[in-house]
Amino acid sequence: MLRPVRADRRTTSPRSAAPLGRRLPLVAAAVVAAGLTAACGPSSEPAGSAAAATAGQSAQALSGSQSATPTAETSPTASASPSASASASASASPTASRAPSGAASSGGGSAKPARTSAAPAPAKVPGPGYDSSADAQKQIDAALRAAKADGRMVLLDFGANWCGNCKAADKVFAQSQTAGILGASYHLVKVDIGGNSSANSALLRKYSPSGGTYTMPVLVVVSPSGTVRTDTHVTGNPSLTADGINAFLRKWAS
Repeated sequence: MLRPVRADRRTTSPRSAAPLGRRLPLVAAAVVAAGLTAACGPSSEPAGSAAAATAGQSAQALSGSQSATPTAETSPTASASPSASASASASASPTASRAPSGAASSGGGSAKPARTSAAPAPAKVPGPGYDSSADAQKQIDAALRAAKADGRMVLLDFGANWCGNCKAADKVFAQSQTAGILGASYHLVKVDIGGNSSANSALLRKYSPSGGTYTMPVLVVVSPSGTVRTDTHVTGNPSLTADGINAFLRKWAS
């Protein structure tokens, strides 16, 4: 009997292809290593280990480049944040720099001393009685000039040394409270009309022109401009007590 002859078809086994595929990178690595050896000089390590190291470095470089990619992608964001903070600080910087100048200007304004009008010294209040030898016109003119300067009123007191009511008024004028009101708000001029002075009698008729019989004392309040504000010969005298005279003085002080 004839036995069928089996034709042994020896084809290239896949196993032989795999080792060849695996060798190609090693060969390429060896070539690269040889080039590095030629460029950098001989190495004490064998070529195989150099090829393996080179392949390992290539793999690490590849993995490093892949891992560095996200970092490179996140890098603009990280670099943008300093820019944003720098721009924010730059934009905030002028405002901060302006604040001290504003504070300095405001501080300079507040450093100037405020102008305060000092209260004028109290006017001199004459003592009791009437000086028959005094130049009453000259005293009234001086009082009006002082009133124009400080804004006080002028109080003319026409009386006589023998007048009981005039003495009662003098006692009230000497009291501390009444003297304080007089010194703060008036320039007091006392004019003697109890003697034979025609000049003083003319002054009485000038500031109290209604005429008739005068009841002393006659109190006339004159403004700094010389205008008569009130005349007790017309209105009647206040009560010659502290309350009466003080109320009268406060009423016409302004």
